[in-house]
Amino acid sequence: MAKQIFVNLPVKDLDRSVAFFTALGFTFNPMFTDENATCMIVAEGICVMLLVEPFFRTFTPKPLCDAHAQTEVLVCLGVDNRAEVDALVAKALAAGGRTPNPAKDYGFMYQHGFEDPDGHLWELAYMDMAAFPGAGAAAEG
Repeated sequence: MAKQIFVNLPVKDLDRSVAFFTALGFTFNPMFTDENATCMIVAEGICVMLLVEPFFRTFTPKPLCDAHAQTEVLVCLGVDNRAEVDALVAKALAAGGRTPNPAKDYGFMYQHGFEDPDGHLWELAYMDMAAFPGAGAAAEG
């Protein structure tokens, strides 16, 4: 079974993307960073490779989509609480991102998201498993 995940995303301006995600509190692995790419650390074993578009194209013969007009992927990150969801969205907005949808509260799950400068969609979700429908029955079972 896989021990790591590397999500690869094309970006137009690597410096702009690094500045955006740095403003959200992410860090980068300098071992995997040069003028073509950087490795953004999400959690232990989970990284996002931000690759400038010409370099990204060397990995696939398929054309790249315009993430501002089409959805190619939606990256969802689980966070520790509702306040962290709201804080990260606020940081994304302050750094130049936008929110395509309002926050959603399902009782057991709270989510909100943002679009980064390249149009990639990021969802942030806090799940309260104790409030999850059927959680009490599952714990008894």
